[in-house]
Amino acid sequence: MTNRIHYTKPSITELEVRYATDAAQNGWGEKCYEYIECFEQAFKAHLGVKYAIATSSCTGALHMGMSALGIGEGDEVILADTNWIATASPIIHLGAQPIFVDILADSWCLDPDLVEKAITPRTKAIVAVHIYGNLCEMNALLAIGEKYGIPVIEDAAEAIGSVYHGKRAGSMGKFGAFSFHGTKTITTGEGGIFVTNDAELYEHVLTLSNHGRARGQTKQFWPDLIGFKYKMSNIQAAMGCAQMERIEELTDRKREIFTHYREHLSSFPSLIMNPEPDGVVNGVWMPTVVFTEESEITSERLQFAFAEENIDARVFFYPLSSLPMFDRPHHNSISWKINSRAINLPSYFDMTITDQNRVIQVIQRVIS
Repeated sequence: MTNRIHYTKPSITELEVRYATDAAQNGWGEKCYEYIECFEQAFKAHLGVKYAIATSSCTGALHMGMSALGIGEGDEVILADTNWIATASPIIHLGAQPIFVDILADSWCLDPDLVEKAITPRTKAIVAVHIYGNLCEMNALLAIGEKYGIPVIEDAAEAIGSVYHGKRAGSMGKFGAFSFHGTKTITTGEGGIFVTNDAELYEHVLTLSNHGRARGQTKQFWPDLIGFKYKMSNIQAAMGCAQMERIEELTDRKREIFTHYREHLSSFPSLIMNPEPDGVVNGVWMPTVVFTEESEITSERLQFAFAEENIDARVFFYPLSSLPMFDRPHHNSISWKINSRAINLPSYFDMTITDQNRVIQVIQRVIS
């Protein structure tokens, strides 16, 4: 029996173990925030932003950021229909309505023209989700946001390592949010981070993140407003500090894996992979193949072929509007068709060339 190839898993070394052990043994009392502060400093330095708040999840970072922007009952927030539910959930929890627009066929990200058409007097924000590491057309989206006075939020959960014309994903919008789930390129097990260059927004989210207790409040245990509890633990942050010391190694490895896939699959006209247009570096959290409709190759068929070879297959995101809790828009044709003929390919730090070639051979067999 050949070894199982997982679709992803983290890279944990002695460094992460040592830092996490130190946090567990010594990170209490006056040291209980030591690794959290280390992680926030390292991450904002890497990203080139002024402020960062480590959180328990990317969803929590989005929830607090949207709340701080005043998104609430009766408001609308525009986002791509092809997404994971985590981007839409905070919008619903705040009483607002997600407005799903279609994606671009090449990047699988928000279509800026459709974003502008979807704007109404109730539109309170645009969420640019950099899916699988692919980058949204940020110049176009930021221009639309400026034109209508609407903040652009970056859901960069999957985009660590991606760069848009010299600016890192997550650093361009009103605020950005990242995920450090165990499947991500950088991991703290679970976890996320809120980042921004806006001092006022940072202070508001910082207050929200601590049960509504403002940083300048002198009364002990005195909340100034109703807040949240989305803090990252010191032990998680210790792992994050170690991962940040290895960030170039980890992100470069993702691109090496993607490059090998692309070199061996780009000759097939029946498929496309993660795009990398001029001026863009794709962090490629998930190398992905999308087959043409004419090929008649389905994700179900691919999953079956991978399973036969003891390889995990990760399905492309379903359109959110296909889920039972949402109404289906009748015009998001790309989002509604693409997931049935696409698959995420395995990619993790210690994946061997032999493992990758096994994945490639399955795809080649399905095509032939």
